[in-house]
Amino acid sequence: MTAREAPSRTLGLAACIALVMGNMIGSGVFLLPASLAPYGWDAVAGWLFTIAGSLVLAYVIARLTVRMPDANAAQMIARAYGPLAGFAIGWIYWLSIIITNVTIAVAATANLSSVLPVLARPGAGAAMSIAFLWLTTGINLLGARAAGTTQLVTTALKLVPIAVVVVMLALLLGSGTAQVAPFPAQGFTAGGITASAALTLWALLGFESASVAADKVRDPARTIPRATLIGTAATGLIYLVVCSGIALTLPAAETQTGSPFGAFVSHYWSPGPARFIALFVAVSCLGALNGWTLLQGEMPLAMARSGELPRWLAKTDARGTPARGLILSTVLASLLLVANSLQGLVSLFTAMALLATSATLWLYVGCALAGLRLRIAGPAALVGLAYALWTLWGAGLGPSGSSFLLMAGGLPFYAWARRERKVIRP
Repeated sequence: MTAREAPSRTLGLAACIALVMGNMIGSGVFLLPASLAPYGWDAVAGWLFTIAGSLVLAYVIARLTVRMPDANAAQMIARAYGPLAGFAIGWIYWLSIIITNVTIAVAATANLSSVLPVLARPGAGAAMSIAFLWLTTGINLLGARAAGTTQLVTTALKLVPIAVVVVMLALLLGSGTAQVAPFPAQGFTAGGITASAALTLWALLGFESASVAADKVRDPARTIPRATLIGTAATGLIYLVVCSGIALTLPAAETQTGSPFGAFVSHYWSPGPARFIALFVAVSCLGALNGWTLLQGEMPLAMARSGELPRWLAKTDARGTPARGLILSTVLASLLLVANSLQGLVSLFTAMALLATSATLWLYVGCALAGLRLRIAGPAALVGLAYALWTLWGAGLGPSGSSFLLMAGGLPFYAWARRERKVIRP
């Protein structure tokens, strides 16, 4: 390492693993037990497939980042297949962030509904979710420092409910107090595994963000792939244990609630602590929402500055905050919530999680294809491509078809941006 390189490359393996896990642990784990409960043991197999597939895709993206440390995922795809392909993936990824934020806001509201039952009503729940969207947008509009402080506090709090459930599961299973749902006589079913795998991937979305700090990592060619694989595997194991433990030990009727964690603690401990757990979960969801809100402003800013979106989105305020992108994204998220406000919270969460997962999967498909085209991690890219396409199929024709139409819907804005570039050229 040169003297010039030493000060900038400060992240070692431990720091990178913490970065991976911190970005991935958000709201998915807290409401998924309700969505996965109908699949029973099929969901356990779905988790295993998802963890394996995520590890393969994470490895491909890590290898692409090592080869092109100055490029984000959309730019990597653009280098392999041209600017239109890069725009299409960048556009759908931006929309996937907006949909993800809707899903996280719904998860926060759903957990609070165990403390404030009025929030279980569709209209009230949608209103609270919209309020959460604008709360985190307001924090991000104050600047990076306010957003960073909020992220530090919520990151520490998010581990509390997970730790409580893990300890309770160990004690309950060790003492034989909890009864695990019996393994079905017919065994696993292909349909159940495929459907549950699309939902479980929602909880692991974000592993692609592990490679963004490549220029600050010591020995990135070795550290980034190792940290990505270790962090993804560790997070997947936590999710597998916690989500499957709740879904298989809690009576089916009790899992269908806005706060499966709270229902689990209430059933095996007491309603009093369950209320505190629900509050911790809601705060954790808001922490994840805060982080993704930052991205929903930065993504259109980067695309506008590269000439892929209208120049109107390329401007920032005095703090350097992409206020226009933040506000536009939150307006779109609010409209999406209003359009789906008649659904119950669990149904709304499931629908939005599937749509967000489908939208993000196009990024993974593009990265796998880029790996094949550029001959980077070829065998892993081929396996990752097969997994991503299989998960798109598992998400269902509705969510996957909708995500494709959303991707195609960006083409007029791409044409608009190209016309602007031609006008300003001398």
